[in-house]
Amino acid sequence: RQPVTKHTFRHYRVLGKGGFGEVCACQVRATGKMYACKKLEKKRIKKRKGESMALNEKRILEKVNSRFVVSLSYTYETKDALCLVLTIMNGGDLKFHIYNMGNPGFDEERAIFYAAELCCGLEDLQKERIVYR
Repeated sequence: RQPVTKHTFRHYRVLGKGGFGEVCACQVRATGKMYACKKLEKKRIKKRKGESMALNEKRILEKVNSRFVVSLSYTYETKDALCLVLTIMNGGDLKFHIYNMGNPGFDEERAIFYAAELCCGLEDLQKERIVYR
């Protein structure tokens, strides 16, 4: 086994942004498998006193094994960032579907489907005794 570094992956477009950094699509060079790389900027983490929150997120993602919740596949760090490489969920995030698919919102049948998926994810977290934002 070789150590995981930023050179293990090809990095692609930004998928989203958060409080501590951004998430981009990435691909393992050796296998071609796609993931989402969540880059947590060290300066932002330190400025917002988020060290324990970042570590807690890593521990939780390591523990979760669910079709409805992303899980941690790899971790590495660079000089500027902590990187969590996660399973990628195809189809975009819920916010995208609410605001960017024609008229804001969607029909009741689709809302029920998404609510069911959320419940399944929450159930999987609950089975692991995880309560997380």
